[in-house]
Order: sequence, then structure tokens, then C-alpha cells
Amino acid sequence: MGYRALSAQSQYQRFLALKPRLTDADVRYLVEVDGTNHYALVAATTSSPDWIIAVARFVRAADDPEAADFAIVVGDPYQGEGLGSELLELLADAAITRGIRHFRASALAENVAVRKLVRRLAGRLARERHFGPVDEFEVDLAA
Repeated sequence: MGYRALSAQSQYQRFLALKPRLTDADVRYLVEVDGTNHYALVAATTSSPDWIIAVARFVRAADDPEAADFAIVVGDPYQGEGLGSELLELLADAAITRGIRHFRASALAENVAVRKLVRRLAGRLARERHFGPVDEFEVDLAA
């Protein structure tokens, strides 16, 4: 899944802004993971294992080493099939083993899929705040 393969709506929902292309700094940020403070999972199909169809990541918060911001993007043809849920569960497990106890996320208020993902992960939202078109979530990860 190249960025350009995502629909404009999926790009907007992932970055909370119109972003016609990724900058060099964006690309560096997305690919330079260390496996501890910046962790990413990718999904590929067996028919094209070199073609990424989804990515989930967390980045440990600088202000709280037990918290991390997370994001997930699933290629348009694969949305609604449970892939995001599966990746989020795996991401949460990886976070817990690295000492992270809370996930945080920002999403467009209209993004119902993210809200469902977060609620499924937590069983309930620990905190939810609304800032106009953007909602912020924080969930406590199960030990």
C-alpha cells in the first residue's frame, strides 16, 4: 500500500489533514522505527507479500514513558474486514511488553471506525475529549 494508493478520505482520516503527498520528513518518521519507543506492524497479502495493505504503530510519549500515541491505516480494499482490530490487539500486546500502559489517539470526530476500534480494545474508553472536528482518546491497556 503506497500512500498514493489510499483514497483521499483514508489519507485525511490518517493524518487529520489534506496531505497530497508525504514529505521526506514524513517518510523518515514512518520508516525509522526502533522497536521500543517507535514500533510498527505491517500486514501484507500472501499473493503479494512485498505489498503492504495495513500499518499499525505506536510512538512512546515524551511526557509519559507509560503512554504511547497509536495510529492505524488500512488500505481501502481491506477496510471493514477486521484487519484493523487484529493489528490493534497485536500492537497493544507489543506495547504492554515494552512497559506502555496507556494508548492515546486523535481522530476525526466523524471516524466511527476508529471509535469502534478503541472501544473494542479497552472494553470502555478511559477518557474521551472532543475538540470540534477532532476527538482524543486515551485507554488503559490490560495487563
